[in-house]
Amino acid sequence: MSLSLPALNGTVRKASDLALGVNVMVKRRLFNPLRPDQAARSAFNVLKFGPFAGVVMHAAQTRPSAGAIVDERGELTFGQLNEQSNALARGLAAQGLQPGDVIGLLARDHRGMVLSLLAAGKLGVRAVLMNTGFAKPQFADVSTRENVKAVLHDSEFVDLMSAIPSEIPRILTWVDEKDNADPSIPTVESLSASQSGDPLPAPAKPGGLVILTSGTTGTPKGAPRDRVSPFASAQFIDRVPLPNDGTMIMAAPIFHGTGLSQFTIGLALGNRVIFQQRRFDPEQTLANIVKHRADSLVVVPTMLQRILDLDEAVLAKYDPSTIKVVFAAGSAIAPDVVTRALDYFGDSLYNLYGSTECAVMTVATPEDLRKAPTTAGKAPVGIRIVLLDENRDPITAPNVTGTIFVDNGFAFTGYTDGRTKEVVNGMMSSGDVGHFDADELLYIDGRDDDMIVSGGENVFPLEVENLIAGREDIFEAAVIGVDDREFGKRLRAFVVPGPESKRDAKEIKDFVKSNLARYKVPREVIFLDELPRNATGKLLRKPLIEMVVDGD
Repeated sequence: MSLSLPALNGTVRKASDLALGVNVMVKRRLFNPLRPDQAARSAFNVLKFGPFAGVVMHAAQTRPSAGAIVDERGELTFGQLNEQSNALARGLAAQGLQPGDVIGLLARDHRGMVLSLLAAGKLGVRAVLMNTGFAKPQFADVSTRENVKAVLHDSEFVDLMSAIPSEIPRILTWVDEKDNADPSIPTVESLSASQSGDPLPAPAKPGGLVILTSGTTGTPKGAPRDRVSPFASAQFIDRVPLPNDGTMIMAAPIFHGTGLSQFTIGLALGNRVIFQQRRFDPEQTLANIVKHRADSLVVVPTMLQRILDLDEAVLAKYDPSTIKVVFAAGSAIAPDVVTRALDYFGDSLYNLYGSTECAVMTVATPEDLRKAPTTAGKAPVGIRIVLLDENRDPITAPNVTGTIFVDNGFAFTGYTDGRTKEVVNGMMSSGDVGHFDADELLYIDGRDDDMIVSGGENVFPLEVENLIAGREDIFEAAVIGVDDREFGKRLRAFVVPGPESKRDAKEIKDFVKSNLARYKVPREVIFLDELPRNATGKLLRKPLIEMVVDGD
């Protein structure tokens, strides 16, 4: 039962989880029991070159002529990706990069990004996936902390390179003429041009990836992914029926865990992955669905909202009925967006609750979301969730809030700066608080450190935000706590109004008062044109906390 700690001992539980994971993979055709030779070779490649390179190498051996990715420059097959990345790996080695070195990868979704990821895996180089929304201080801090030896980047980020020492080599992953990049800077194409595309020997140890946390409160921390079991994909496909041999629209950035995980699994399932025009465009996303008859779409929640906020006449132009899975992860989805997504795309929305550190935790299926639009769903195969109280004792009763801890064999082992998350009895804290209902569906009440104590009462902003954002005249809302002489903290709401909104702060406060306890009513309501978010759509609360408004 999800509400209590597992009774099985660790060894028995792991064996049981492994068997369940293999069963899921066999059903979804990720593992063919009639071809153990292929399975063994694939597992070897994943262990030696990393999960991403291993998946592409397996596909290049079994279906080399099948389309793998499509970007602005056209299509590349699995065979072409494999050979071109072999050549790039040799080109990077010729530049002096060696197994164990660290590269920074700062690129949008396109072939240059994919080839760089593959080449790093084949060379045994660790790749730090930089956020395309970085300012110079964040980029410099991460590059220094991770000991980056070279940076592979799109030409649009040339100016950002002035934040790091000039002796660190630069290699261009994508070139736009308008960026006026120095023509002497090597490109992934120029490095590959004279190199062989033949297979490379396995490095002594895989280089691994470093996925960065969102950095919503400062410099992002690095979460290394040095080794990932081939069975980790079972956690996704157990509750998310991504199609085999289909077409996936990849709107989410693949430098982030959401995009990278689904991109990798999509390729492993034989999907042809369509990239956007490097920057998200909601209507173009719908046009791509129709053009390519796509059956899956990967987004972060703000992208989903931007699609559904298009004018009704625009939405009516496109028929999204080919879509079988809309996969969303990265932050909470407002309840009204969940409902509208299910109505527009059909019962195809799957919302994953996870984190850079803990990986997958739960998945809400369309059935779950129809029943309860705010639920995070249930844990997939091989994952266990428990709620612990302040004394770190298990909470077994429904509708009682506690800190969420997860038992996931594929969680990270610690940040690159040496810190880690709290661990109790082998289970890692997600940093969130939540509760289960009587049907064992999980609900996220908020971040542990987002809790606001106002007049002695505990308030989690998410409940208030969801209520306000659920109004038809409101696009989205954020609630923070600000210092108050009488109450310690008071609630302040930032609201993005829709075109029908009266922008009446009192009306919104009265609305909250009529639906929630009095102490959850914001003292102030500030109207904004948009909320501050990072490149993956996560809300940035720090700028809101630091914002000076009248009366402060």
